[in-house]
Amino acid sequence: MPTTRYLRRIGIDEPLPPTLDSLVRIHRGHLSRVPYENLAIMLGRPPSVDPAACLERVGTLGRAGYCFHQNGALETALVTLGFDVSRRHGHVWMNEEGRYADSLNHLALVVSGLPSDDNPTGEWWVDVGLGDAFRDPIPLLAGEHRQGGFTYVLEDVGPDGWTFHHDPAGSFTGMVASTSATDPATVLAAHTELSGPPDGTFTRVVVAQRRDETGVDTLRGCLLLRIEPDRRTETELTTYDEWRGALTDGVGVPVDDLDAGELRDLWFRMRRLHEAWETAGRP
Repeated sequence: MPTTRYLRRIGIDEPLPPTLDSLVRIHRGHLSRVPYENLAIMLGRPPSVDPAACLERVGTLGRAGYCFHQNGALETALVTLGFDVSRRHGHVWMNEEGRYADSLNHLALVVSGLPSDDNPTGEWWVDVGLGDAFRDPIPLLAGEHRQGGFTYVLEDVGPDGWTFHHDPAGSFTGMVASTSATDPATVLAAHTELSGPPDGTFTRVVVAQRRDETGVDTLRGCLLLRIEPDRRTETELTTYDEWRGALTDGVGVPVDDLDAGELRDLWFRMRRLHEAWETAGRP
């Protein structure tokens, strides 16, 4: 059963009831064992965004992809387990100008019906597709939400969506969620644009990120980064073996099913890009 394989992949060996404790456990397990990554896209084989296919891919390979894939898999598993899940159209932004665009570049999930003392509405934003963002589900309540030294802010929370402000240490600035279309055809069209060379957002450089209890490990091109609330370290990867090790051990992306020659070619592409970036002064 795909959901059983998925749960085993994220470290859960027994069926779980649709409770808040279960939701937190699933969210943490997914983030720690299924890194956000664009490896298949960079190899020229963008993976399907069909949620069932995404769930199967996580269970069998341990890879999903970016947000459409990650949250598609999570949504399917949660629904199977009895959670009340709905989608939200998401737009990740880097600056104020980009904040007000309405293009679909993120898929967010809301789980309802799980009230707690701190969140009497029972609505939770769950998201394993933001790479370096929050580790635990966030209550859909306006204000600051602190997790492990990082601070996230929600504004304009209402029936039609919300605005998210990432911690200053994050790799993007924020995300706007709305009730715009997230049907399969709309998601597929957005995926085709985002993953299509040469201009697709996910076709430019290898990115892999894994969120854990205290921070985030990120591989971007030929740099391995460790980001925690009070420190940031950066390691330049100058050989293929270092780069592959960072991908597999540093960030946790499984690659044993991939052709070694393809991976090596991808490394050389990333190294050339890195050297050009350095020569240009790291713009």
